[in-house]
Amino acid sequence: MQTYRLYINGEWVDTGTRYEVRNPANGEVIAECAVAGEAELNAAVDAAARAFPDWAARSYEERGELLRAVAQGIKARYEAFALAETQETGRCLRETMAHDIPATIAVFEYFAGVAPATLGETIPVPGMYLNYTRREPYGVVGAITPWNFPLWLAAIKIAPALAVGNTMVLKPAPTTPITALMLAEVMHQAGIPAGVFNVLTDPTPATLGDLLTRHPKVRKISFTGSTAVGVRVMQNAATHIAPVSLELGGKSPFIVFADADFDRALAHALLANYFAQGQMCTAATRIFVERPIYERFRDAFVARAQRLQIGDPSDPTTEFATLHKREQLEKTEFYVRTALEEGAKLLAGGRRLTEPPFDKGFYFAPTVLEEVQPTMRVACDEIFGPVAMLMPFEGEAEAVRLANSTDYGLAAGVWTQDIGKALRVAHQIEAGKVWVNCYNMIPPQAPYGGYKLSGFGRELGLHCLLDLYTQVKNVQVDLSPDYFEWFG
Repeated sequence: MQTYRLYINGEWVDTGTRYEVRNPANGEVIAECAVAGEAELNAAVDAAARAFPDWAARSYEERGELLRAVAQGIKARYEAFALAETQETGRCLRETMAHDIPATIAVFEYFAGVAPATLGETIPVPGMYLNYTRREPYGVVGAITPWNFPLWLAAIKIAPALAVGNTMVLKPAPTTPITALMLAEVMHQAGIPAGVFNVLTDPTPATLGDLLTRHPKVRKISFTGSTAVGVRVMQNAATHIAPVSLELGGKSPFIVFADADFDRALAHALLANYFAQGQMCTAATRIFVERPIYERFRDAFVARAQRLQIGDPSDPTTEFATLHKREQLEKTEFYVRTALEEGAKLLAGGRRLTEPPFDKGFYFAPTVLEEVQPTMRVACDEIFGPVAMLMPFEGEAEAVRLANSTDYGLAAGVWTQDIGKALRVAHQIEAGKVWVNCYNMIPPQAPYGGYKLSGFGRELGLHCLLDLYTQVKNVQVDLSPDYFEWFG
């Protein structure tokens, strides 16, 4: 078991009060973390505000070199980060090793190099004037991240924000603070100046978050989490007119046309539903399959879902592990039970796994439902659990209608070998990210974010540098030799 303190102004700060972090797979205590309160929050924000002028004045190249050093520091502790992420989330080690850590390294490396592309413009205006724009950082960024991909979701906020000259106070989810604190260790060793990056932990999801998002010195807020909490973040930010970016929930459609590459579509449908035990905002829980291949796809999907290797997340052979916490388990049970009461048919799973060695965790079998109507709660609400729904459709128009029959709009998948059809459907789907013949590919070079209740703002790519972490200043210079006086 490790003991962690807060990271404030380049120093490790103990508050005298700690809370336990447990491994969801077995209930064991894996860390004790300091509890931050209002005093620690004020100290962190003040430190970030003091560090901002010097950090913003540094060149893109200098900040980039420090971020590259952070990437190298993560590489040096690759396995330790992967194991910590597995232990705190309950996700499979094969996932954290293959996805989370390399994706995090790639984010730091990308923004270390691309930040100088945040160029201003020269604008022609009438008269003898030079008119141009500058992209300038906001100042202190308050960032709040969830528990499902704690390291990567922190990185996609930290790297771009710092690259363009902001400073940051990060509040990770209460149940997954370890990799954020390990990252603070790496940033300290890499030479990130005191106050530029700060990490605060506490056991309650709302108290510290409310203080952070209401703080008048926090000039920009970046939040990833549920739609309900996103609304609360916006309300808090409105008290001091701080701009907000939100990456929220999803209920993503996965559309398989009859001419799709069957085996590839099947494999990605499984991945889109059961990676991270379905605890992803982009989870493609609504699988729409064109009627000519529906029964074949259904039978193959169910058979593959039932063969997933369920086990200890730290075992490299495990393909499917525990849910993160009891609330997720109970929520998943509720939605499956409600779906069956409303007339859905259970094809696989649908139950908690209670026999040893699963009895100490929050294991729920990979679940498949059919005969689900678009108006059922299970088809409308984000579950954040391993529940896939299979529904037939006929033709492009019905596929688009079903895909858009939700209040969410984060992501979607389209599977067909007809590129014209793929693009027609992709252009009509109300989602910020549409994958064609692939799924859940989120490269750091491309924008990522949602429509409708899935939030607004685009993380990653140049879009986040331009739209999320810099603000526009316009400068106009009079070049005319003639003197002009308005009065007299």
